[in-house]
Amino acid sequence: MRFDELVDRARRLADSGERRLLGIGGAPGSGKSTLARRLVEALDGAAALVGMDGFHLAQRELERLGIADRKGAPDTFDTAGYADLLARLKARGPDVVYAPEFRREIEEPVACAVPVPPEVPLVVTEGNYLLVRHDKWQRVRTVLDEAWFLGIDEDLRVARLIDRHVRYGRSVEEARDRVLHGTDHVNALLVNASKSAADLLITDVL
Repeated sequence: MRFDELVDRARRLADSGERRLLGIGGAPGSGKSTLARRLVEALDGAAALVGMDGFHLAQRELERLGIADRKGAPDTFDTAGYADLLARLKARGPDVVYAPEFRREIEEPVACAVPVPPEVPLVVTEGNYLLVRHDKWQRVRTVLDEAWFLGIDEDLRVARLIDRHVRYGRSVEEARDRVLHGTDHVNALLVNASKSAADLLITDVL
């Protein structure tokens, strides 16, 4: 699908006269963050980007719960907090809403890092589990006005994800194991099973 077509679709949401929420889902490494960032830049002030990853539980809390080895799995996020923030954004009150942001360089979320002014008409959010229809994640899909699913060629997605893990300190062997057999593989199966909840399926962005 051409990128300018996606921009036009997002712009129609922004021009609706009300605050709208657009969600972009997809498996790890599919390019969600890049697409969301490009869209927001193309809309030139009419959109703000709030990522799901800002709601990662802190490393210390993951360790306390005994789930640090599964970081990135659905239960390693503050799902209720994410859904609550999206609902607050959609309500579009008079105040700036501050969202958290996940910083890859420290592998931790940082609170109040993303300001969303009340005059911004579109909020774009992206993440793995936006379309998942079980447990607390169901609330996320219900608050989104429109949801897209980005599902690229699987070999390309896997190669991107391995490269990402290597860039952030894992060996090639560790990265391949995580992506092909570990947490990332399990997460991808769950995410790909949720794509039927999308309003738009995207297999390529030109």
